[in-house]
Amino acid sequence: QVQLVESGGGLVQPGGSLRLSCAASGITFSRVFMGWYRQAPGKQRELVARISGGGSTSYADSVKGRFTISRDNTKIMLQMNSLEPEDTAVYYCNVRSSLGIDYWGKGTLVTVSA
Repeated sequence: QVQLVESGGGLVQPGGSLRLSCAASGITFSRVFMGWYRQAPGKQRELVARISGGGSTSYADSVKGRFTISRDNTKIMLQMNSLEPEDTAVYYCNVRSSLGIDYWGKGTLVTVSA
């Protein structure tokens, strides 16, 4: 059974940094795509960053140069620097299996405010 548990969200001032972590179990990391999505109030969920089983990464234009996705054998991380108020959202960890099945964590809230 796939389980994803996010942590690391919180309140940060504009220009600050946060590091999100997603503890993953029940998956083989080399065979799946893993990513971070976010959903701001009143907006649709959007892809922030993704990493393939082989380690290739991709980012939304709005976070390029500020966010970095990485993983080890048990966790998926998102390092967020130079945070802006527009980054305020609930951030969700996602895993897509080789069969195209999506698994989601429950989310962690990131608030960027002075």
